[in-house]
Amino acid sequence: MTEQPRVYSIKDINRYIRMKMDSDAVLGDVWLRGEISNFTHHSSGHMYFTLKDKDSRLKCVMFASHNQRLPFIPREGAKVMARGNISVYERDGNYQFYVAAMQPDGIGSLYLAFEQLKSKLEEEGLFAAERKRPIPRFPGAIGLITSPTGAAVRDMMITLQRRYPAARIYVYPVLVQGAQAAPSISHAIEAMNRFGEIDVLIVGRGGGSLEELWAFNEEQVARSIAASAIPIISAVGHETDYTIADFVADLRAATPTAAAELAVPHAAELEKHLSRQRQQLEQSLRQLIRSRKEQLARVRRSPFFLYPRKYLLEQAQRLDLLEERLRQRTLKAAGRGRSRLERLQATLAGHHPGQRVQFAASRLKGTSKRLEQIIQQTLQEKQLKLHSSIRQLDALSPLKVMARGYGLVYEESEQRLVKSVADVKAGDTVKVKLADGQMTCEVSSLEGEGSSGKKRSNRA
Repeated sequence: MTEQPRVYSIKDINRYIRMKMDSDAVLGDVWLRGEISNFTHHSSGHMYFTLKDKDSRLKCVMFASHNQRLPFIPREGAKVMARGNISVYERDGNYQFYVAAMQPDGIGSLYLAFEQLKSKLEEEGLFAAERKRPIPRFPGAIGLITSPTGAAVRDMMITLQRRYPAARIYVYPVLVQGAQAAPSISHAIEAMNRFGEIDVLIVGRGGGSLEELWAFNEEQVARSIAASAIPIISAVGHETDYTIADFVADLRAATPTAAAELAVPHAAELEKHLSRQRQQLEQSLRQLIRSRKEQLARVRRSPFFLYPRKYLLEQAQRLDLLEERLRQRTLKAAGRGRSRLERLQATLAGHHPGQRVQFAASRLKGTSKRLEQIIQQTLQEKQLKLHSSIRQLDALSPLKVMARGYGLVYEESEQRLVKSVADVKAGDTVKVKLADGQMTCEVSSLEGEGSSGKKRSNRA
């Protein structure tokens, strides 16, 4: 009986192959060199492309978390060196290169990365002239960020000490080439800013190839220079070498030695300048003293000093005239004030509270008297009107009419007054009210006009 073969699913076999590849020492961390083709930068941030050489090609993916740190922007046809691992994409069963880091390959690619970063930082305004700060004219402390073993640091220190020995020099040793150079330079700039004793910084190194100077083209170094509170002089390579650091720095020097010359004044030149200033000051003081002596001589020859009594008497006479003028103006002012005071007193007397109270009391008395007269007259008119109304009411009173022999006829219930023969019929009982009483009567017959206007006769 033959043993049944084990059957795998496609997913299981792809996973098995992926695990094999993931555990391989070579495929787990590998560097590849090739040319980019079919490049796509997805909206998610991930990059999909193919690396190829003249004999073969390999699908690649670089996730957004890794490509955010790229020092350049990948382009179709760019030659690069990429580091990552090779594994299987289980869904499609394809193996591909998962890129974790990538850098341009060769001088042409380095120049491309240089131009891309330069354009990016220029658009952000890091090269703008208005953000560059002036270099202090007389710095007390100078910081050097460079390699401690190169000729550049020696040349800068000799130049600084020769030109301006009063300045203190602080050297911060850093790596100036290699993968760790950019972080080393950036850290040094930040440390010098925290130190707080430096007036100007020189950041640079001696000459070299583009690859050797590349640390000064890194974005990390450029942003550290831009963020520095201390003015920075960039001194990288020779006169023909230009780096990103040169564009961001507050001042660019052609060489490290030139940077030292730009950072400090020359002591001998300062001494000559001070000597010229001292000569000019002495000459100005001599001219000023000579001018003041001539002025003093003129004053001494003036009549004020030759005949002082004469001018004192003139001033005394002038004082008397002014005193008399002041006295007259004072008297006039006093007279005007007295007249005004009298007018005000007269006005005030007319508004004296006692007089105003007396006038008000008199006015109130007259008003009260007129009010009493009006009230008396009104009462008399009302009384006359009342008596007239009483007489009219008395004349119209039903009792007065009944006293003359008239009576009021009501139905037996006394709810309704009988006003017409139509209101009763023969045999009804009615009540007749007279002036001195009432009586109950029975209707035995009716004569007269009813409600229809026809003459009617009805007997019980």
